[in-house]
Amino acid sequence: MPTNTPSTAANPHSQGELPFAIVEGEPLTNPPEDLYIPPQALEIFLDTFEGPLDLLLYLIKRQNLEILDIPIAEVTKQYMEYVEMMRTIKLDLAAEYLVMAALLAEIKSRMLLPRHEEIDDEDDPRAELVRRLQEYERFKTAAENIDELPRQKRDHWASNVEAIREEKEIPLPDIELHEILLAFKDILQRADMSVSHEIQRESLSVRERMSNVLASLKADSFTEFSSLFTPEEGRMGVVVTLVAILELLKEKLADIVQSEPYAPIYLQAAQQVEE
Repeated sequence: MPTNTPSTAANPHSQGELPFAIVEGEPLTNPPEDLYIPPQALEIFLDTFEGPLDLLLYLIKRQNLEILDIPIAEVTKQYMEYVEMMRTIKLDLAAEYLVMAALLAEIKSRMLLPRHEEIDDEDDPRAELVRRLQEYERFKTAAENIDELPRQKRDHWASNVEAIREEKEIPLPDIELHEILLAFKDILQRADMSVSHEIQRESLSVRERMSNVLASLKADSFTEFSSLFTPEEGRMGVVVTLVAILELLKEKLADIVQSEPYAPIYLQAAQQVEE
C-alpha cells in the first residue's frame, strides 16, 4: 500500500484528496489492492411498474389515449421498447412481461386481418384487454385512495396516557344560625325596597305559612332559601316566613344545606314527609 505524502498525512480531509474510508479512526486515501467489489454491489432501485397492466396503463395515459380505442400498433411498439430495456437489465423481471407482449402481438395481428362488416364490441380483439385494463385501473385507484387515508403508526400514534385522579371527600360546612341570619338580612333589605305606602291590615299565620313553605319543598330537589320569601309582603311577611322555616327545621320536616361557606342556602323536604 503506498504511503501518504506529508501534506496528505497532515491534512487527510483536504479538498484535493478525500479519504476513501475511515478504519478504526485512520483515514484511507487509496483502496487496498486485494479489495474485491462485486459488479452488482451497488444497485439503485427507482420507481418501477407493478406489472404489465400497469405499464400499459402508463403508456395509454401518457399520450392521453382513449382506453376504449387503443392504437395497438403504437402501444405495442412502446411496450416492446420497454421490455427490451428490461431484458438487458434484469431478465427475471422482464419474463412476466413477455406474456403480455405475446398477447399484444396476437391482438395486433388480428387487427390487421381484413373485415367486411362493422366490428362489434364482443368481436373486437381488444375487448378482453380493455376489460382487464379498466378493472386494473379501478383497483389501482381504490388502493391509492385507501393509502391516502390516515394510518396509525404512520400518520398518527395512539397515546396511552392515563390521567391520575385523586378523589377527595370534601365535607360540607355546618350551617349555623349566624349564616341564616346573614341571608335573612339580604332578604330584609330587598323587602324594605319594596315597601308600599298603602296601609292595610294583614292577617298572617305562622302555621299557614309553614304549610305553604312545605308545599313548595320537594325531597328530590333543592329550593333556594331566598326564593321562599316574597319581598312585596313587607317586613312582616318575610318575618312570618322566616319563623315558619325555623319551625319546619325544628320539627325536622325540612332539611337545610349549604355547599361551602358564603354559598347560597337551599332547603328540601324531609324524606319521611315526602313519603
